[in-house]
Parts: sequence; C-alpha cells; structure tokens
Amino acid sequence: MHVKSFKLNNGVLMPEIGLGTWKGNKTGELEKTVKTAIELGYRHIDCAKCYCNQREIGKALKNVQVPRKDLFIVSKIFENSHRPELVEAAADDILDELQLDYLDLLLMHWPYATRPETGYSSFKSEDIENVPIMDTWKEMEALVDKGKVRAIGVSNFNKSILEKMLPQCRIIPAVSQTEVHPYCQEPELVEFCKSNGIHVTGYCPLGGTRINVMDDELIKHIAEAHICTPAQVALSWSLARGIAVIPKSNNPIRLKQNLKTVTLSSDEMRMIGKIQRRERKLDPGNDHEQLKWIFHPDEAQCPVI
Repeated sequence: MHVKSFKLNNGVLMPEIGLGTWKGNKTGELEKTVKTAIELGYRHIDCAKCYCNQREIGKALKNVQVPRKDLFIVSKIFENSHRPELVEAAADDILDELQLDYLDLLLMHWPYATRPETGYSSFKSEDIENVPIMDTWKEMEALVDKGKVRAIGVSNFNKSILEKMLPQCRIIPAVSQTEVHPYCQEPELVEFCKSNGIHVTGYCPLGGTRINVMDDELIKHIAEAHICTPAQVALSWSLARGIAVIPKSNNPIRLKQNLKTVTLSSDEMRMIGKIQRRERKLDPGNDHEQLKWIFHPDEAQCPVI
C-alpha cells in the first residue's frame, strides 16, 4: 500500500504514516513487526536510542526487500549525550545499532540534558545538568554537513523554546515531534511550526493505556459513520491537520488498518477539535519539578537555550 509523503523544509520527503517502536522490546517480536510493516507498505520507522531496541530493528532493516533509499529512518539522541563533545559519537552509536550509513532524520529527544552516566530507564533530579540547547544543536547541524543525517529536528519542544531557538539556528529544525491526539491537540504549537516551515509529527496519536482516545464516544460515533476503526478516525484527524503520525502496533491486522485513512468532514474535524478533555501521556514535570518548563512554560521558564 502506498503512503503519501510530506516534503520537509530541506526538500526531503517523509512518509506521513510511520511505525512507532517505543516499548517494542520483546525479543524477536519487534524484528518481525518491522518486517511485516514494511511488507504492508510502511516506509517510515521511528526509533530512539533510549528505546533499547535499535539492534533488533537493524536486523529487520537488513533483511527486507526494499532499497534503503526508499526507507525513512528516524532516531533520537538521548539527553545523556547533549554535551557537544558527545553528540557525534551518540549518532555513530545509533548508526551502528541500526546497521545504517546515514539517518533520514535525527531528533534531539528532549530539550533538557542529563549527565553522561545517567541510564535510560530513570534518573534523579541531581542527574539533570545545564547544557545549552544550541550547543547540542550546532553539533547536530555538523552531522548534516558530514552526511551522517539528511535532516535534523526536535522532540518535546514547546513553542517558547522554539521561539528562542530559531533565530540562532543555521539549519532550521525540519521536524518537531510531540505528543498529539484528540486529548492533546497542541493548536498553538502546531500553528507556530507550520508558520515557520517546521513539520509536526505526532507521537502517541491514539493516546495510550491511560488515555485511550479510541474509547471516546465521539470518536466511536464518527468511526461507525465511516465504517472504520476509532484508530483510523484519530489518525485521519491528525493527518488532515497536516501532522504525520507514528502509531505503534504488533498486530498485522491493525498495522494494515492504520495505513487506511478516511476523509473526515469539516463538521467532524470541528467536533473533534472541540473535545474538552485535555490529557498528556508523557510529562517529566510530573516527576521532576525543575522540568516543569517543558510542557508548562506559563509556570516555569526554560533555563538554557
């Protein structure tokens, strides 16, 4: 099945529907899922160093019948590698795990930094350190110059951070990946990114275990009208807003369903846009008060740009 693409601000094409791989850690299962997804038509695979599963994804990528140039592989630098002298080595490590010569897109996973010895699963407040965002970003720009990545972007950055960051960038972020679904709509951030040529990718586009958008009565009602799944409605809503989506599933039937979008009416788009429930699946500020600025810029300011 063919998946349409969005053109990024540097001319690179990014498929609008990708495969999320967060928490895909069961040995053997993820490799099979990635292979199945690519066979079904997925070309955009979203990875990250801290997911601790890139070697398995790399095995899958080595054994698919699709040319590398037709794939769009994304990964993210973890916050313990933000120090400028660590950035290139972190990117090289990602390439080694995925068995690739280059990445199509490399993201700064979070706007805060932690000490190099910090682990991936959890960290303490004292592990957070002040590394200016632009120091890390300049090293990511250099990776583009060296041909190790085709495009660079950010993840979990709010509008206030981007407003301060963009005037200092030699290379404007091509993508801003953030949590987007009907319960976390981010209208101001999405509009800001669009007006500045930054494409938005929505992670957790179906919510999650605690925030299950697919159980929403309005979403289910619209799905019945279109004879489709609630997941297809939620994904189609984001795509209609010009937002790429990276849903995760190990189920071949759902993987196939998620590629089939529906055309929502303007009234349906408006009704979903008026959903009052507002919940976010991921917010490090819930565990660390000094990170409140990430998703609550009205309550706390970003310490360093």
